[in-house]
Amino acid sequence: MSISHTLITQLVTLALDEDLNYQSAQDGDITAQLIPQNEHASAKVITREDCVFCGKDIIIEVFKQVDPSVEVNVLVNDGDFVPANSTLFTAKGSARAILTAERTALNFVQTLSGTATTTANYIKELSGTTTQLLDTRKTIPGLRLLQKYAVKCGGGANHRIGLFDAFLIKENHIAACGGIDKAVAQAKQNHPTKPVEVEVESLSELEQAINAGADIIMLDNFSVEQIQQAVVTTNKRAKLEVSGNMTLETLKTYSQAGVDFISSGALTKNLQSIDLSMRFV
Repeated sequence: MSISHTLITQLVTLALDEDLNYQSAQDGDITAQLIPQNEHASAKVITREDCVFCGKDIIIEVFKQVDPSVEVNVLVNDGDFVPANSTLFTAKGSARAILTAERTALNFVQTLSGTATTTANYIKELSGTTTQLLDTRKTIPGLRLLQKYAVKCGGGANHRIGLFDAFLIKENHIAACGGIDKAVAQAKQNHPTKPVEVEVESLSELEQAINAGADIIMLDNFSVEQIQQAVVTTNKRAKLEVSGNMTLETLKTYSQAGVDFISSGALTKNLQSIDLSMRFV
């Protein structure tokens, strides 16, 4: 998965508009305007903690929109592991522009690198298993594609991008459709080529989903023993996904039960931003 330059441009524009509020000549970065206009500076941004980096193209776009004459050199690539106290990027040019661009650039990078780092930590726990880690739609509105890109940078995989590219039939869909079999049949009729996933809450519902022809079955809040039984019952007639309160401590236990996927909303919603710092040098 890659992020289009058009989307990056749009998101950076929105973020800078939010910060600078260009409605009149009195707006903009009024603190940076204390600095003489022709004052030049060099700066570097470091990470104060180990991280998996994400946000290279965004950094470049932020500085480009603020002042294209600022020389920006990003020293790492998306997906790189970066030890604490390492320099992520440098900037050289207008002191005003560097300070104006600082927070917007760092806000994107600290958030996306946080998601990439959390994902990488989860992936470590799954090493030696065949289970794939998936994200969810529990993302910051407007930043979904960036966050899902960050998950990829951390070694995870994307679940549905939105409501349009795959079915996920849950409890309320089942009730409104009149049952699992009817919901799956209608899904396959409406969009025969799109994957059909059904969320089940019991082994009885699992049997119904298998018989209905679901491609993927999500086991919601199953115990380890129930998951093991579900793997035997399914016997590879469908892919199995586990979700619900996944933590670093429980990941390997669930994966060793033999499921194909583990999905976690924590990758994108329980954000732990990376601590970054800019210093003039």
